[in-house]
Amino acid sequence: MNFSKLFRMQKDLDKYIEDKQGLVEESLLERKLMAFQVELAELANETRCFKFWSEKGPSEETIILEEYVDGIHFLLSIGIEYGFDELINIDYPEAIKVSKEDLVEGFFATMKDILYLREENTLAAYEQLFRGYIQLGAGLGFSASDINQAYVRKNEVNHERQDQGY
Repeated sequence: MNFSKLFRMQKDLDKYIEDKQGLVEESLLERKLMAFQVELAELANETRCFKFWSEKGPSEETIILEEYVDGIHFLLSIGIEYGFDELINIDYPEAIKVSKEDLVEGFFATMKDILYLREENTLAAYEQLFRGYIQLGAGLGFSASDINQAYVRKNEVNHERQDQGY
């Protein structure tokens, strides 16, 4: 999967938001890292993979994909903040749904990787986070095409939201 197009789209969205919100001179890295953690938790909530007490199944796949892509937005934005957007080259794994236990492990690993990146601030730490989150998407059964199409749609929605004062 070629992430260059998505990085470019995210860079345009980030610039649009920062200009519109008067944030051009502010460092937003910490808030973006926090936002990514929140999106990760929202994704886990929609999969319900950890809710052993509940008989209710996961949300519809379209909802889970949209939550996943919300995370992609922040993952890309974080890479742009670090200046890693031109350096990242990661292949998308085959999409194979995994067990609830494997999903829980994937969520914990991604949470750990976010904190590791925050401490280390290195390309290697970002690549580790990126790979882990991409692997999580594949484990949810999403193909590279699914993610690409959903990202493009959500990016348009995010532009519209900014136009409407979201």
